[in-house]
Amino acid sequence: MWNNAKALTRISNAMFLLAIAVLLGALFWRIAHMDVFSVRAIDVVGDVSNVTEEQVKTIVGNQLYGTFFTVDLQGTQTAFEKLPWVRRVDVRRRWPNALEVIVEEHRELARWGNTALVNTMGEIFEGASNRRLPVLEGPAGSNLEVTQNYFHFNKSLSRIGREVRSVRLSQRRAWRLTLDDGTVIALGRHGVVERLSSFVAVYERSVADLKGKVRYVDLRYVNGFAVQVEDKKRGDKRA
Repeated sequence: MWNNAKALTRISNAMFLLAIAVLLGALFWRIAHMDVFSVRAIDVVGDVSNVTEEQVKTIVGNQLYGTFFTVDLQGTQTAFEKLPWVRRVDVRRRWPNALEVIVEEHRELARWGNTALVNTMGEIFEGASNRRLPVLEGPAGSNLEVTQNYFHFNKSLSRIGREVRSVRLSQRRAWRLTLDDGTVIALGRHGVVERLSSFVAVYERSVADLKGKVRYVDLRYVNGFAVQVEDKKRGDKRA
């Protein structure tokens, strides 16, 4: 091989190109770590109301290191996603020395029992809210179903001027509502949306005519429903 001029030329060219690549790599590494390319700014954008300046400073102090070229975007994204109200984050470099953090926050819909909140997409998240929110409850993994039915129930009840204050799905898959006026409605386990719609359709010519405050409505009957009215005798009436 050493007597083969063409082979020696190819080896020489390859070694030359390798040397150039190593030099360029070293040069890029040096440039990438220069202080002039340090990250100078972090811009948090999006409809953000619960991510505080203090939380951002904590992430910057604990997570953000390196330069514009070497900063760990995935690590920074993960750190932001750990904040209680953050649903989704996208972190991007913005030339020459800034990061853009696009944040999507949870939009609280209700409380999930006494332990967490649930957003408008039916996802449970940890967070604190001072707002008066409805309460949703159900077995593990039922949060999406409960949220969807909450919307259905509220839509039906709006026709009679009522709102849902709580929805409870039991372990036996039985549904129970509490309305804004304190009325409790037992829906049972099957066809609950349809049962409530049928009740609302006859409400004005049945329950609305009863004297006294309606305390309890049982819709688990095949034909009709039972109503308990609070009056002096605390008697029960059926409709």
